[in-house]
Amino acid sequence: MSKKRKQKKTKTTEKRFSKNKSRQSSPKKVSEQVRQLFIKHSGEPLNYMSVIKTLRLRDHRAKAEAKNALFAMEASGFIRKLSSNKFILDVEIDEVAGRVDHVNQRFAFVIVADREDDIWVKTDDLKYAVDGDEVMVQVTRESSEGHRAEGTVTKIIKRARTEYVGRIEISPKFAFVVPDNRNIHFDVFLFPEKVGKAAHNDKVLVKIDRWHNRQNKSPLGEVTQVLGPAGENEAEIHSIMAEFNLPFQFPKSIENAADKIPTTFTKEEIKSRRDFRDITTFTIDPADAKDFDDALSIKSIGKDKWEIGIHIADVSHYVKPDSILDKEAIERATSVYLVDRTIPMLPEVLSNGLCSLRPNEEKMTFSAVFEMDAKGHVSKKWFGRTIIESDKRFAYEDAQALIEGAEGTFGEEVRTLNELAYKLKDQRFRQGAVNFETTEVRFRLDEKGKPIELITKERKDAHKMIEEFMLLANREVATFIYSMQTGKGEDKHKTFVYRTHDDPDPEKLEILSGFAKRFGHNITLAGDVSAGLNSLLADVQGKPEQNILEQLAIRSMSKAKYTSNPVGHFGLAFEHYTHFTSPIRRYPDVMVHRLLQHYLDGGKSEHAESIEKLCLHSSEREKRAADAERASIKFKQVEFMSTRLGEDFEGVVSGVTEWGLFVEITETKCEGLIRITDLDDDFYDFDQKQLVIVGRNNKRRFTLGDKIFVKVVKTDIDRRTIDLLMVEEVE
Repeated sequence: MSKKRKQKKTKTTEKRFSKNKSRQSSPKKVSEQVRQLFIKHSGEPLNYMSVIKTLRLRDHRAKAEAKNALFAMEASGFIRKLSSNKFILDVEIDEVAGRVDHVNQRFAFVIVADREDDIWVKTDDLKYAVDGDEVMVQVTRESSEGHRAEGTVTKIIKRARTEYVGRIEISPKFAFVVPDNRNIHFDVFLFPEKVGKAAHNDKVLVKIDRWHNRQNKSPLGEVTQVLGPAGENEAEIHSIMAEFNLPFQFPKSIENAADKIPTTFTKEEIKSRRDFRDITTFTIDPADAKDFDDALSIKSIGKDKWEIGIHIADVSHYVKPDSILDKEAIERATSVYLVDRTIPMLPEVLSNGLCSLRPNEEKMTFSAVFEMDAKGHVSKKWFGRTIIESDKRFAYEDAQALIEGAEGTFGEEVRTLNELAYKLKDQRFRQGAVNFETTEVRFRLDEKGKPIELITKERKDAHKMIEEFMLLANREVATFIYSMQTGKGEDKHKTFVYRTHDDPDPEKLEILSGFAKRFGHNITLAGDVSAGLNSLLADVQGKPEQNILEQLAIRSMSKAKYTSNPVGHFGLAFEHYTHFTSPIRRYPDVMVHRLLQHYLDGGKSEHAESIEKLCLHSSEREKRAADAERASIKFKQVEFMSTRLGEDFEGVVSGVTEWGLFVEITETKCEGLIRITDLDDDFYDFDQKQLVIVGRNNKRRFTLGDKIFVKVVKTDIDRRTIDLLMVEEVE
């Protein structure tokens, strides 16, 4: 008998054994089932017959145990007997509010803000709550060693959404929409009159009319928008936009308001600003950039001394508080960069016109100006509104050529700025900044939006130079405002918008350290964590494990956020940091400009509560944008790998779950899944603590960072997934 046939026989035997075992319920198990039943039906009287019928207890022994359990629970005061010979729960059961994380078809977790552990809930006990919903959950069993906390949903507080994106399947008498979101484990049922103009296999937006019905467990819905044929670029990108509730266009009223903004400046406005029009100024941006929101100026003010200006488009000059443009900018909070398009925060009249620092045009700016020596030390600083006229627009490649010695206009100025940037960078790392230089991959698309090539983006000195001066401006603006006090002798700082980054999670750092050791890298976590991380990140450069360990390092970090609480920035090693340099694409930067000018004018401290509310909203919108951007990248990765079906690749295990192994293909940086059921040389179990899958018999282990060889066997555009199989080493 072959190994494979033996394996199948073993599986069958195990299943039979499992079934027989389940029929012989232990007294302890029956007692717990009865207890859970009363908790689940809190407030509902139950008699003995309804208990055994609901629990489907058939053998005499189980029925007897159920009766004993009723008597025992009555004696303990857990249930109370009514005059009708029915019993009712007689204790209060804890209820807490949380958010549903529906991880698979069988169960979900409810995440509760002030609990360390999540609450496990069977899908049948969700009461039709779905992923993302806010719910009240009744804790039916607290966590103990070896067991998670368990519960049942009692109330849906708020639906996360009522519209879903998916692919429609139409039959003569009905239709279904299969949602794209992998955490939505139902299809939406539609009657023919609710299909609208959708055709079979279209991507559509469907609105839920009723969450459950008696005919089946599927919610009932109606098509509200047809996005196009599934698989086509426009339909899929529009699906992502709809999935994350991103706007497709600006309302006409917003466009009209932007069109009415004056394009000329009064003499009084110019006089109120510091004039930089005669000082050498230029922009450096990607070659395909359409908006230029920052510029650098440089002027020699003595031997080895320069005045450096960081000039940022003065969006707050055009977008006034409480205006229709301001409200739209608040709602969007950030521009979103999908693979093939940008969804801007501001209308094009502003982002690509009035606020774009195009060469040979007078532009209103907000500036941070520093006097610096050859060592990069700042001796003087100034902040305020300015007017500039950029002398030249550089692409990064042009500036890089000058840095590397090419002849050209402003070559000396660019090289001087680059030398100063190196000094600033050295200062940052001496202070403990972490050097995250992650690999960024982008796609080259054809005229139909199909990915035809993966390109690794290389960060050179020109990119890093701009980054250092933006970091300098952001840090110094935050430090300047933090130093302001609300009144004489008071030790209270004025309310401001900070960009903060907490210290990394020690447990996650330990996990990172353990996996790094498997590749021969040691991290020193005692004392200077930043130095240990930097040493690791330097060691892995150019090695196969680079991307995996860099991603693990990033995951060990806390998430950066906007807040009015100035707690510092771990990754940059700055005591105070903000976002001042991109008001065209980030609303917090607009807030920073307004607050800075308000305080420069001697204004009182703004209300922290209103500022914090906007910070929280901006952080949430930033996460939404990042999730949408990742979804668009994943779509293009799946589309790209659909052209490589059947091919073998080398990969590295990038994730381990109870469902299988996530593997990042080294050549393309695309991630796919090997399902645990497809590891057919043994039965494999998932060890959550060790993040490892282990064979029961052969003891073969798979964990993060393992190098393996895989074959691409299936791609699913709808779910944006890549299925892989394990193969022998590629020759």
